[in-house]
Amino acid sequence: MYTDTDRCVRAVQSKDARFDGWFFTAVRTTGIYCRPSCPAVPPKVENMTFLPSAAACQQAGFRACKRCRPDTSPGSPEWNARADAVARAMRLIQDGVVDREGVPGLAARLGYSTRQVERQLNAELGAGPLALARAQRAQTARLLIETSALPMGDVAFAAGFSSIRTFNETVREVFALAPGELRLRAEKANRHVPEVPGTISLRLPYRAPLNPDNLFGHLAATAVPGVEEWRAGAYRRTLRLPYGTGVVALTPGPDHIGCRLALTDLRDLTIAISRCRWMLDLDADPEAVDAQLRADPLLTPLVDKAPGRRVPRTVDAAEFAVRAVLGQQVSTAAARTHAARLVTSYGEAVADPDPEGGLTHLFPSPQALAALDPESLALPASRRTTLTTLVGALADGSLPLGVDSDWDAARARLNALPGFGPWTTEVIAMRALGDPDAFLPSDLGVRRAARELGLPSTPAALTARAAGWRPWRAYAVQYLWATDAHPINHLPV
Repeated sequence: MYTDTDRCVRAVQSKDARFDGWFFTAVRTTGIYCRPSCPAVPPKVENMTFLPSAAACQQAGFRACKRCRPDTSPGSPEWNARADAVARAMRLIQDGVVDREGVPGLAARLGYSTRQVERQLNAELGAGPLALARAQRAQTARLLIETSALPMGDVAFAAGFSSIRTFNETVREVFALAPGELRLRAEKANRHVPEVPGTISLRLPYRAPLNPDNLFGHLAATAVPGVEEWRAGAYRRTLRLPYGTGVVALTPGPDHIGCRLALTDLRDLTIAISRCRWMLDLDADPEAVDAQLRADPLLTPLVDKAPGRRVPRTVDAAEFAVRAVLGQQVSTAAARTHAARLVTSYGEAVADPDPEGGLTHLFPSPQALAALDPESLALPASRRTTLTTLVGALADGSLPLGVDSDWDAARARLNALPGFGPWTTEVIAMRALGDPDAFLPSDLGVRRAARELGLPSTPAALTARAAGWRPWRAYAVQYLWATDAHPINHLPV
């Protein structure tokens, strides 16, 4: 429970959407919980209780508001800004680890006992890992009920429920509606929306502002042919998922990101959504980031010109690490060419659900790349060694990279590999591991922008100046890069 009730009350009374996902308002007299920006008339202060998660509200017996749909709030930005055990646990739960491996599997990944994980999550979120995973299953079930014509039995198992009875009970308890009633309401609300067979369409919420230029521009400009493409105003790519494969199309909108998913196994829906949100950095808190960066007068004009820049990430940390090595000291076009050759030779073929689309492969896994012949690579000998050593470490598990990585430990492992300098390590920390404070003072584009702005341009001096930008230096890099005319900074036409 939150004790800073005055601040929470002010957010609820002003219907401030910036606090959606930070906390939830449970109303004792109605048994309903809402997001802070709920359009309904705010309840009396004495009837409000503030809880840190939807799971905590559900565990306390509250059901979701039908007007503001609090289960669809953006996730708390805390889990992106921290690398402690609780934050890593939340990222793993969002990635479906509890459903696939249970609480013991979650604890093993974190290096703690199940009792310690339960205690830490309950202390900070008011709910344990099972309750948090249950809340996520309920949200997935609602999405499938409302966006697909699947039979309810298929929805139940695709959402991760062990039985149809548990599915029915959970949906009734969380949403105060039976699954059939949820579908009927959705059909009435969306009766004019055309459906595309075999796909699931949904909206990904975010905290405003969001500047899509560098976010989608970066993904499109660096897209690997066959794996990614920009088509008809959407970024599309293939996905390797725990139960199968998928193709996603992401379209920037004024108040949400349009997401269209085609999956070979619907059990991957929750994981696919989580990875797309992670890639687009949708759970960031742009108000906090931009306020910190505006404190530097030389950055203020950049932030004011285009606030809400996000860090473009990746859906697969191992994939990005390989691509970072391929991109060492070469142009964006050359890096794409090298990556495309690996995809053609070692990637797994997939079918594009769009007959006019150009997606043909998954990016090759580390295990597949472990079989590559270094002599076949059109790279300098030293970079061949760097790539093969990296791939070997990823394939045998000695270099674990993912949303649950300890940022400092991952940096130490990367720095121990041959050919890994500060730039490669930091760009992986920034875009693959999600460290919001990763910094690239030696990057040519960063140094050029710093010089033009009147900032120090040598790595040591720039690092010293950037101390005031912490813990958001990765976002400062996005603003500095944006001063260049490079295609990564612009939405494709």
